Amino acid sequence: MKGGGHQVIPLGAEAEQELIKLRASFCDKHEEEQVKLYCHDCNENICLMCSAVDHETHNRVEIPKAADNFRSRINDNGAIIRSVVNAVRQQSDAAQQAAAEVHTKLENMRKLILATGDKIKHTVDDQISDVVKEVESVSSESDLQAASVEDLYHLALVRMESFLTYLQELFDKGRPSDITRAACQLHDRATELLNNDVTAVKYHPPHVTFTPVDVTQIKGLNLIGKVTRSQPGNRSLL
Repeated sequence: MKGGGHQVIPLGAEAEQELIKLRASFCDKHEEEQVKLYCHDCNENICLMCSAVDHETHNRVEIPKAADNFRSRINDNGAIIRSVVNAVRQQSDAAQQAAAEVHTKLENMRKLILATGDKIKHTVDDQISDVVKEVESVSSESDLQAASVEDLYHLALVRMESFLTYLQELFDKGRPSDITRAACQLHDRATELLNNDVTAVKYHPPHVTFTPVDVTQIKGLNLIGKVTRSQPGNRSLL
């Protein structure tokens, strides 16, 4: 080993670290010389030969003293970094908590929107049902009236056609005595049928109209509600 007698070093990773330390303690330009000084002008460790040849006018101090000065500065930097780390962790925790609260709030908002929409749908469905029932009621009444009129027409037709059939048979097959015998009764029956004037009975269809609402106006209405968003300023992270 450079620099004197034998040295016993551990094996494995510790041996590799020890070798790195040993290599770092020797000068890059003068491999047989250990570094003793630190040059602030060049920011490098130098040996005594380098100090005498290339760094004679530079600001040089012994490596342990320079290390103490650097250690203090590094500790200060480390303290600042640790402070920033704590601040970032606190902000990270606060951001996670805020995000979780916003998520819960938005989920509840989503449920409220759906519930409001369901109420509106039910209200619309109820109105549709009422209007349809009204139409069905008018339709049922119209059907009953039409059926009643049709029954009267049918009954009157049956009676008059039966009368005409009897007259035809009487004229075709009856004897004069049959005609004279039935003449008065037939006249009375004809008068009765004529007095029951079914032509006066008429079906009067209901006059029904439906005026739908203006759908274009409904589309412009806010039936559910409004989501208001306020986004705070956010600085980009590099």
